[in-house]
Amino acid sequence: MRGEAKMEIYSQHPERIPQLRRVYFNDDPAPVRLLGARLHGGQALLRLEGVVDRDAAEALRGTLVRISGSQAKPLEEGEFYHYQLIGLAVFLEDGTPLGELSEIIESGEVDVYVVRRPDGGEDLFPALHDVVLEIDPVGNRVVVRPQVWEDEPPRQARVVRAARPRARGPRRADH
Repeated sequence: MRGEAKMEIYSQHPERIPQLRRVYFNDDPAPVRLLGARLHGGQALLRLEGVVDRDAAEALRGTLVRISGSQAKPLEEGEFYHYQLIGLAVFLEDGTPLGELSEIIESGEVDVYVVRRPDGGEDLFPALHDVVLEIDPVGNRVVVRPQVWEDEPPRQARVVRAARPRARGPRRADH
């Protein structure tokens, strides 16, 4: 593994990784040339320009490796990548501001949107069509309808609040 950096894969399309030619580290806008990549045991091994030995590869530990939007697989209508949603303003369907979409938890079958309120609290919304009514990245807005629970009066809606596990990383949000 001389000079190869081991990377956890969060992509739903890992087979595309060996075809990439450049990547980006964290929020740095400067591309890093990808000299080669191979998949191995659920991880990717990357050969990167400037990473010539184990110490250089070790220095990248904890670094988020990103690709540009132009390298991403095109999505279907109504599908979004997580990076397109994080930071959007969230409103209730009556127009009441709720907070900012701060994280997306991949819980298995349905993603969960974490909305951070101005008071620091968090609300959780499953990414279901009857809960997340509108997603408009261009307009910087998401519109949600809190779920109504059977044991509550019909007009009283409740926002789901829970302890938040750490999300594994950016992936596509299917809405």
